[in-house]
Amino acid sequence: MKKILQITLNLVNCNFIYYIFEGMNIEAIQKELKNEGLDGWLFYDFHNRDPIAIRILEIDSKRFTSRRWFYFIPSDGTPKKLVHRIESWKLDHLPGEKFVYLPWEELHSHLRQILSGTKRIAMQYSPRNSIPYVSNVDAGTVELVRSMGIDVVSSANLVSLFEAHLTDKEIQTHSLAGELMHKVKDFAFMEIARRIRNGDNPTEYEIHCYMLELFKEFNLITNDGPIVAINEHAADPHFEPTETNCYTMKEGDLVLLDLWAKLDQPKSIYYDITWMGYIGTSVPQRLTEIFNIVVRARNNALKLVQDRFERNIPLFGFEVDDAARKVIIDAGYGKFFTHRTGHNIGEEVHGNGTHMDNLETRDERKIIPGSCFSIEPGIYLPEEKIGFRSEIDVVITNKGEVVVYGDIQEEIIPILTLG
Repeated sequence: MKKILQITLNLVNCNFIYYIFEGMNIEAIQKELKNEGLDGWLFYDFHNRDPIAIRILEIDSKRFTSRRWFYFIPSDGTPKKLVHRIESWKLDHLPGEKFVYLPWEELHSHLRQILSGTKRIAMQYSPRNSIPYVSNVDAGTVELVRSMGIDVVSSANLVSLFEAHLTDKEIQTHSLAGELMHKVKDFAFMEIARRIRNGDNPTEYEIHCYMLELFKEFNLITNDGPIVAINEHAADPHFEPTETNCYTMKEGDLVLLDLWAKLDQPKSIYYDITWMGYIGTSVPQRLTEIFNIVVRARNNALKLVQDRFERNIPLFGFEVDDAARKVIIDAGYGKFFTHRTGHNIGEEVHGNGTHMDNLETRDERKIIPGSCFSIEPGIYLPEEKIGFRSEIDVVITNKGEVVVYGDIQEEIIPILTLG
């Protein structure tokens, strides 16, 4: 039996139960299925296409797999697994009764038997693809299940609880990564200052490589990045510096650093921040004015999160986006804020939990204890060849506390004042 601790929070006359657990816990999942009014949760995969199923079911994705499998956790009773005869070992590490198929007709027959008596089940599906992070089951498989008279609903809320939920140990890895990431950021700004003063002006790509070397030194890993962008490149939210597209830095340039990484150890959680600097000894008023709008938007969103959790009022992802976006819209820059306010953070920098989004999608999932997400509003003005973003990571601890690990930027850094 895996270790489990149940926490009940009283939120507006309703009890919301969250689970702090290490590894998959069937009992905890079944309890939540009952809370959601579901008859079960059906996992399905083919060729390792569903990373959510792989994580929750603790499947070794490195082993070759080429056949479809299903794993059904009912709200009551014993789980059931359906595997192909050639790969009958696939789910042997999981509890439950095994069904083995060979021809496709046998797959359909066994699946119908496994789901017999159920009316409403969850799958990694999102109506109208409203939350694409959860939409991992293909339409044909959903059609197959529905042809058996079963209503398929989204597993999005379950995913937040059992895949995107962080243990206290995992939150600690996020905090430790943050300490190192802020050192990387500080060293990068100081390296820019040093090289500019020495007349050895660096390119965006050279600072990018310098930061990657610091990642290695600090035992941090990342799939890509960091972003080092000046002037009009900062107006592109996902600019990627290369040897051929980079600019050389000079005095008077606006600098954006966006860096994300995690500790090089299992179950570590990403840390993701964006900071702004200006190559000079004082920052022009125009740049300060626009950056201040971004800061106010970020702080307004953070205040909403803090207020709601302090008062035990449920908070949904789209509401955080609205809080940040309103500040920027009211300042007249709404059309220049071209992305969501934030994303869930986990073992991947863009996790599968609740996102702070009412632009690209409308994320109506609750923000739960044991979650981490970014708040990163931006204003991008390509015609003026400038762009701004400020990013912090917010952790909701398993006690419901709102924490930001590390410094929060309030002013653009005048880089040439750094020692």
